[in-house]
Amino acid sequence: MEPPNHFETTNMTGNAQPLEHPVCAEWRENPEGSVFHLAHIFLVLGYMGGSGFYGLIYMFTFLALGFFCSSIWAWSDPCTTDTFSWTFALFAICVAQIVHVAYRLRSVTFEKEFQDLYSSMFQRLGVSLTQFGKIVACCEGDIHTIEKDHYFAMEGKTPIDKLSVLLSGRIRVTVNGEFLHYIYPFQFLDSPEWDSLRPAEEGVFQVTLRADNRCKYIAWRRKKLYLLFAKHRYIAKIFALVVRNDIADKLYSLNDKAFDSRGFRYDLRLPSFCHVPGPELEKTDAPRRVQRQNATTKKHQSEPEH
Repeated sequence: MEPPNHFETTNMTGNAQPLEHPVCAEWRENPEGSVFHLAHIFLVLGYMGGSGFYGLIYMFTFLALGFFCSSIWAWSDPCTTDTFSWTFALFAICVAQIVHVAYRLRSVTFEKEFQDLYSSMFQRLGVSLTQFGKIVACCEGDIHTIEKDHYFAMEGKTPIDKLSVLLSGRIRVTVNGEFLHYIYPFQFLDSPEWDSLRPAEEGVFQVTLRADNRCKYIAWRRKKLYLLFAKHRYIAKIFALVVRNDIADKLYSLNDKAFDSRGFRYDLRLPSFCHVPGPELEKTDAPRRVQRQNATTKKHQSEPEH
């Protein structure tokens, strides 16, 4: 019995047509519906979100809307079950992220005084609410009160052991009974004293600070604040910036008030002013002495060398 001849049924002429793989078997005559396009618009807006808590809420909100619209579009076509499953799962994940971020945002809310402090001093420097929460925790969230005509510090007596910011009211600064300047809300009470000492040094106030009315302030203990700086270098840089800016503002406010009996304005940056005692300030002829020194220097510079 002969085996069946399979070659007879096979076309060996090589004329068989190759299999075709068309790009699209049948093009749609109409574009996708408005829900499809709206979904992608939401996705584009969502990917434009920024950083921080509010940026995350913005991003996940638009992503959730985009995936929800994609789910509606996929549900309308019974042949896209897998597409619907993925888009709806991503929608659920985005909603969960919104709830999580909103809970974290609520957990770092502060009292009105601290919120005003954040808006006035730290927000413009890019400090996040999480970092500000560490700053608030360092002072234990305590708000102190000074009644009218009570003293925050007395010259030569009160130790320098903290850094404080005025939240409300007004503080009068004097030295030897002479008025220097006022301290207003969201200014440091003791920034010059803080900056004048190293972490291991001790000192006392050289000025007197008295409340003109009922005042509120917060204070950070030196040791706890330096421990915070050691753990978070960014916070240390922020405090160095705001403290030195506060000192500069106080110096320029003093410079505007430094006049002698003849109406000359002194510059605090001149050594002749810094080394003159307070009672002798109005008697000194520092401006003229500085002018004579400048004239003498120019004369020597103009003389030729022999």
